[in-house]
Amino acid sequence: MSDAILTLDNVYTDIAQYHVLHDISLSIPKGGVHVLLGRNGAGKTTTLRTIMGLWRARAGVIRFQGTDITALHASDIAQMGVAYVPENMGIFGGLTVEENMRLASKTGNFDEVRLKRIYEMFPAIEKFWKSAAWSLSGGQKQMVAIARAIIEHRELILIDEPTKGLAPAIIDNMIEVFHEIAKETTILLVEQNFHFASSLGQTVAVVDDGRVVHRSAMAEFQSDKELQTRLLSLSLDQHQ
Repeated sequence: MSDAILTLDNVYTDIAQYHVLHDISLSIPKGGVHVLLGRNGAGKTTTLRTIMGLWRARAGVIRFQGTDITALHASDIAQMGVAYVPENMGIFGGLTVEENMRLASKTGNFDEVRLKRIYEMFPAIEKFWKSAAWSLSGGQKQMVAIARAIIEHRELILIDEPTKGLAPAIIDNMIEVFHEIAKETTILLVEQNFHFASSLGQTVAVVDDGRVVHRSAMAEFQSDKELQTRLLSLSLDQHQ
């Protein structure tokens, strides 16, 4: 796509002796939310980690805004405006919420207008600003992890399983938050909760055995229950 912010062309990634990604090709349009779906172990997390430079692609090319980032380190990719929210959230339990947020800022300081907006999206962050992160609930920790990713403007945010283990009410609130975040940046989302993913995604790619086996608009995929069942081996109604 000519408006792609991120492209992966024939990407292969190995972890130790295991061949995990096999010829992954993706084109992620600029703006909005784009979703990777697939069974457990299909290669979705490996795809995000390879994009972020945490694991090195053995072959293929990854381009961010037209620049080849395949061989760059994660810190260099972050400096280009890419943030990553891992499944384990990546926050520091022994630090306060404020200290976690300062670590995510290049200067250690905050844009007060931006911080106020984060408070509005995540009231718990303001409430527990001086609290140790370990003392927060799982949903509150996830809020901190996502807020860290947007404490400064990012062109692209990679988010892995943000709703895992969260209560339905928190997930519904997250939908509103993600819609708000997507107004200013592009989100590439790995998610198992189909209600959450389909409520947000403009496009979807399904990964199976380290390969992309389906790409379409989310609306098209959402309307085809037979295709969902065939590609994901479950009825996605269970997750709605």
